[in-house]
Amino acid sequence: MENQREKVLETLSAPDMVQQGDLDTLIAVKLYTETPLSEKYLIAVYRETSEADGFVLTAYFTNTPSERRKVLWKR
Repeated sequence: MENQREKVLETLSAPDMVQQGDLDTLIAVKLYTETPLSEKYLIAVYRETSEADGFVLTAYFTNTPSERRKVLWKR
């Protein structure tokens, strides 16, 4: 994920979908047509500490988001 900071921040601020994660985490999902690997979804797992603050636990590219996770919000 080196050099992908802007994409991670964009995924967190304007996701295509938010899923319920484990242990009070949330998962922001956004499709990118151009990545270092081809068309991929960027997944950013994060925890909110307040309504205006939080932190990212991890971020990665994948072919498809999880279908087993509960969708909390979808664009």
